Amino acid sequence: MTSSTIFSGVSPISLPAAATGGGNSPLTLRDMLFFFRMRWHWIVATTIAFLAIAGTYLLTAEPTFVASTQLVIFPQVSGSEAQRAFAEDAFIEGQLEIARSSDVVGGTVAALDLVHDPEFVDQTPSLQGRAKNWLMGPSSQLDTPSQDAAGKGTIEAQTEEERLHDWATAKLLNMMDIRRIGSSTIIEISAAASTPQKAVDIADTLAGQYIQKNIAMKANAARQYSDWLAKFIAEQQRGLAEAASALASFTSNPRDQFKLAELQSATDARRSLYESTLNQLTEAKQRITYPMSDATIVSQATLPLSKARPRSTLIAAFAAAVGLGAGLALAMIRHASDRRLVRPHQIAETCDLPFVTVLATSKRIGNGDPARFPAGMGSSTAAYPVIPGMTELSATVVGLRRKRRIVIGVVAVNPGNGASTIASELAVLSSVSGAKTLLIDAAAQKSSLSKAIAPDSASGLVDVLDNGDLFQTAALPLTPTLKFLPLGKVDAVTPAIRLSSRRTQLSFAELKKEFDTIFVDISAFSESPDANAIAPELDGVLVVASHGRTSIDDAMRVIETMRNVGAEILGAIINHAPRSMQP
Repeated sequence: MTSSTIFSGVSPISLPAAATGGGNSPLTLRDMLFFFRMRWHWIVATTIAFLAIAGTYLLTAEPTFVASTQLVIFPQVSGSEAQRAFAEDAFIEGQLEIARSSDVVGGTVAALDLVHDPEFVDQTPSLQGRAKNWLMGPSSQLDTPSQDAAGKGTIEAQTEEERLHDWATAKLLNMMDIRRIGSSTIIEISAAASTPQKAVDIADTLAGQYIQKNIAMKANAARQYSDWLAKFIAEQQRGLAEAASALASFTSNPRDQFKLAELQSATDARRSLYESTLNQLTEAKQRITYPMSDATIVSQATLPLSKARPRSTLIAAFAAAVGLGAGLALAMIRHASDRRLVRPHQIAETCDLPFVTVLATSKRIGNGDPARFPAGMGSSTAAYPVIPGMTELSATVVGLRRKRRIVIGVVAVNPGNGASTIASELAVLSSVSGAKTLLIDAAAQKSSLSKAIAPDSASGLVDVLDNGDLFQTAALPLTPTLKFLPLGKVDAVTPAIRLSSRRTQLSFAELKKEFDTIFVDISAFSESPDANAIAPELDGVLVVASHGRTSIDDAMRVIETMRNVGAEILGAIINHAPRSMQP
C-alpha cells in the first residue's frame, strides 16, 4: 500500500508522491478559495458588525453644518516687488491671527448670545472627544475653567457668566476655521453648527467682528498718532514763536545781513514743518472719526444644502474597509488555529494513509443513523447509495478483496461520526456487486445497526461466541448475498474483547470460508477500548471522522494507537461533509 489517493463525493484525486512526505506545500489558488469558502462568514460577520457600529454612529451623531464667509484684504505695503510680496504675505498672516483672536471670537459669542446656547455651554465631552483624550493620554484633557489649575484663584474669582463666556469662546474656537485661499488676498472664515442658519449667523458675525476689530485697531493707532502729533505741534508752535520773535527783533535793528537771512530761513522752515504737522494731525483725526478697514466682505455665508459631518459615505466606506481587514485577520487566525478535520490532506499527509474519502451528508438519513433494510428487499438497489461518495469508497474496498477475502472493521473517532451507517452502506454495495457479504454489529456501546435492522432478534453475536452452531439462525439474510449478525444481549465483557481472545466458538477464519467480505461495526474509539482489542484480528480498519467536528489531533491519536497494537489502517473517511467544503 504505497499509493496515496483521496476520494471525494465527486471524483477521486491523486496525491503527489511528495505530498505524503509532510512537507510544507506552497499556497495555491485552490487553498485560497477553500479558505474563503470555509471562513467567509467570519469576514462577512465582522464587516457587518463594523458597518452596524458605523450606522449606529451615523444615526445617533448630531449633524454638523458648515457655512463660509469670504473677505478680501487690501495690504498696505510699499517697496520693491519682492519686498511687497514678502510684506503682503506677512500682512495677511497677521490678519489671519487677528481673526482668530479672543476679541473677535468673544465678540461673536457676545453678539449672538452663545453663552445661553446649550451647544456651546454644554461641558459634557462628546464620544469623539473622549476617544481623542483617551488616545492622546491624560495630558490632552481639556483645560476647562472649572478645572483645578495654576490659576485656580483667578478662576474662582470669575463670575458664572464669565466662566460660561470663556467656555463658549473656547468651544467656538474649535468649531471655526480661517484660511487663505491660495496665494490670493482673499480669506475664508468657516463656522460649524448644529443647524444651517446658526452656521451662517456665526460665519457672518465672525467676519463682522473681524472687520470691527480691524477698524478699532486702526482707529486706536490713529488716536495714538494724533495725540503724539498734538504734542509735537505744541512744541513746533513754541519753536515757531521763538523763531518769529528773534527774526522780528533782529529786523528792527539789522546789523548783519547774513544773520538776518539765517533767521528768516529758520523761521520759514519751522513754519513749513508746523503746517505739515498740522495737516497730518487733521488727517489722523479724520481716520479716528471715519476709519477704513483693511478688509471687506466679498461673499456672505449662504445656507448649506447638506451636512458637512458626519460624512456618511466616507464613514461607511471606512467601516467596510476596516471590517473587511479585521474579518480577514480574524479568519486567518481562526483558520491557522483550527484543528478540526475539514480537508482530507490534513490527515492523509500527517498519518501517511493509503486513501482518504470525503462523504457528503445524505439528505435521506439522519446523522449517524444507519439505513433500514426491509426484509426481503431482494437485489433492489434503488435506495443505494444514500451517501454521496459511497460508490468511490465501495470501489476501493472491492479492489482490496480482489485477491483475497477480507474482514474490515469500521470504527468512529467519536460517537455520532456515522460509522454504523457507513458499515451498512459498504455491506449493501458489496453484496450488490455479487460478493457474499456479512455485516456484524460489534458496537456494544450503541448497537444502532441491531436496533434498526433486527430490533426483535432472539440471538446474536454474543450467543454465537458461546455456541457457533447458532450462527445460521442468528445471522439474518437481508438479500441473497447479504447477511446481518446482530449484537445480542451483552453482559460484562463486550464481544469485541472476547473475539480478541481467540477462545470463542466464532472465528473470522471460518467465516471467510463462507463470505467474500465481512464488515464489522465497532464502538467509537473515544467511548470504548473495543477497537484496540479487535483491530489486530481484522484484515484492516477504516477510521471514520466527522467533517468540522472531529479534531485532527483525535484522529491522529486513534490511528497511531491502533497501529501500535498491530492494526492495519486501510484509510480514513471524513463523513458529513457539505458539498461546498469538498476539495
